Amino acid sequence: MRARLLASGTGIGLALLLTACGGGGGGGGGSTAPQSGGGTTPTTPPPPTVISAAEASRLAKQASFGPTPELIDQIVAAKSASAWIDQQLALSSSTYADIAGKPVPTNFCTAQNLTGTDLSNCNRDNFGALPMAMRFYYNAMGKDDQLRQRTAFALSQIVVASDLEVHTTAGLATFNQVLLGNAFGNYKDILREVTLNPFMGNFLDMVDSNKSAPNENYARELMQLFSVGTVMLNMDGTPKTGADGAVIATYSNAEVKEVARALTGWTYARLDGAAISDYVKVDYTKPMIVNAARFDTGAKTFLNVTIPAGATQQQNVDTVVDTVFNHPNTPPFISKRLIQQLTLANPSPAYVGRVAAVFADNGAGVRGDMKAVIKAILTDSEARGSAATPGKVKEPVLFLTGLARGMGLKSDGYAFYYRDNGLGQMPFRAPSVFNFYPYDFPLPLGSGEMSPASKLMTTSTMVARHNLAWDWTMGGEATRTEFKSQPTIAGSVPVELPWAQWEALAADEAKMLERIDLVFLNGTMTSAQRGALSSAMAAVKNTDPAIQARKRAQVALYIVASSPHFQVDR
Repeated sequence: MRARLLASGTGIGLALLLTACGGGGGGGGGSTAPQSGGGTTPTTPPPPTVISAAEASRLAKQASFGPTPELIDQIVAAKSASAWIDQQLALSSSTYADIAGKPVPTNFCTAQNLTGTDLSNCNRDNFGALPMAMRFYYNAMGKDDQLRQRTAFALSQIVVASDLEVHTTAGLATFNQVLLGNAFGNYKDILREVTLNPFMGNFLDMVDSNKSAPNENYARELMQLFSVGTVMLNMDGTPKTGADGAVIATYSNAEVKEVARALTGWTYARLDGAAISDYVKVDYTKPMIVNAARFDTGAKTFLNVTIPAGATQQQNVDTVVDTVFNHPNTPPFISKRLIQQLTLANPSPAYVGRVAAVFADNGAGVRGDMKAVIKAILTDSEARGSAATPGKVKEPVLFLTGLARGMGLKSDGYAFYYRDNGLGQMPFRAPSVFNFYPYDFPLPLGSGEMSPASKLMTTSTMVARHNLAWDWTMGGEATRTEFKSQPTIAGSVPVELPWAQWEALAADEAKMLERIDLVFLNGTMTSAQRGALSSAMAAVKNTDPAIQARKRAQVALYIVASSPHFQVDR
């Protein structure tokens, strides 16, 4: 560690300089359209929908897992944010369906009399998150349906169920396929499918909830986190207040109990037609099935709705989902959560209100249209640069993928799985139903502003971020443990490192800095920052021109990746 700190000291100073020298303005400010000379006005001005490369890079930060030169070119070729989003809305190449298609009984590994490493690997592959995490990162790095994936990732941090509590790989895949498959569908379908999903049923204890003592966990979180929130809201997301000036509760504890009663009497489907008393052949890949003996058939009243006595179990579920979906709070509550995940930590009430209006009605009378909502979020004037408080801290997953995609690294996903725990965010393994961080976490010394991902900014994770930036740039050699093929993982391949292309770029410093500026900083690098990077590169000397070119590129990438300028998206 002493050697690393000595070696990286100059880099740390230059990384801070990237912020101190004035970087970080909003709106992709470094690349603007050239102005005509001589004070004349062009007779045919460019169409207002034409998008610059810098703004394309900024959009890619919001709507993908990180800009690449190729993605920026695609957005520019589409000529507008709206047109590129329409292209993305038509794509669906990512999937977890094949992983979900391999359910196994709970004794699958022990029944084979496996021991030692064989048993550990069997449990890892069938009752752990590794296969899903690797697929998630593999898709994020290379699949073209980037916006669908980013939306599903956002949804997974709003409608949370975690592998840390429920251990079934096929079940985890089935749950997250609901989010991926419905990312551009309707939010009501997400609520409906999640409510009867067995992975969620286990996570929040709705499965086997009995009329004799209804479990309230799912009923409470369905309302508190997945739909209406805890206080009544105006359409712009601001709290409503009563005559006494106090906020108004959305629901009461008594109503939670009523919803819990409506959700009794569901259990797991079973593999191979096994009886519902068999807890070895539990099937986490099929929706839960009825267990009528545990169902409360009485009338239930909540949120100004009454389910009559004698209604079927499915009618009870449908009424619960319909009621929370159609509640006036749901559009602003969910819209703000999605905005915070994709674009801004501190959207204005007006921004929330505009998106919530689209959630309530997509213009064709449809409520909960995710395509319309996501497009409204990304094309809003605040998302595109007019926000008074632009941007948000890069959460760890986006730091990992943004760095790797910007570098041009290719991976089967293992390298990311190997490192994400140290950064404080492991996809599909949130510590609780409240996600990795609260959506209202205050920015330290921020005068009331919020910065949800800052919850993950501890001394330990900040050091881990810095070390990751060093390891994957300055130390980014094929001999790294996480870059090697993993012999115990089926289909594992080594990381493809991008150094040949960066060596070529390093021969033309201006081109290399232009690429770094565009891909990593969406065109906002100042002349002072550019000069600092140039000086740092010039200080690297080697008698071998190829080694010198590589090391200079690595120095520049390390300084930018470890800088606040890269780690805060604006």
